[in-house]
Amino acid sequence: MTKGRSLPGLTAGITLAALAIVVLAVDQLSKQWVLGNLVEGERVSVLGDALQWQLVFNPGAAFSIGEGSTWIFTLALAAVAIAIIVLAILRVRSWPWAIVLGLLLGGVLGNLTDRLLREPGFLVGHVVDFILTPWMWFYLPGPAIFNVADMFIVCDMIAVAVLVLIGVGFDGRRVETKRVAADTPDERP
Repeated sequence: MTKGRSLPGLTAGITLAALAIVVLAVDQLSKQWVLGNLVEGERVSVLGDALQWQLVFNPGAAFSIGEGSTWIFTLALAAVAIAIIVLAILRVRSWPWAIVLGLLLGGVLGNLTDRLLREPGFLVGHVVDFILTPWMWFYLPGPAIFNVADMFIVCDMIAVAVLVLIGVGFDGRRVETKRVAADTPDERP
């Protein structure tokens, strides 16, 4: 059984694209501001120990894991961006999916831009990270230093999981799964 209403494909696509552009712009503008105003490695207190700025150039994934494989992360980011775009064109017809995938695409494109255009070079560029949350050190294997794109990627992956769990289809309809009755033996005498 399905409920809900679908969006026209063009509306969903424009929504997704517009949000991706906004997130990409905010991410890249924040990184340009950081590059012009912070010294690499120096901490600047924003909200005491809760929030600080610290410019780092991340050659790997989270916590600089895989530093020697930067080009793999670049290809993975490109594959995710392409998958979102194809999904948007072919299947996304709902506000929730258009919004979540648009924000996710913007985050992916933000870090992909760094991988493609920043030093040390094409496909192996280092991502600009600068948001430091020292209080997270107790829960993580190292300092949590990230950027605007990372925040959108993490939050939107959680939102994707929620949409899947509550059964919102790409077309905007809520899909209710039928419960399958367990096979029980006949109770005939």
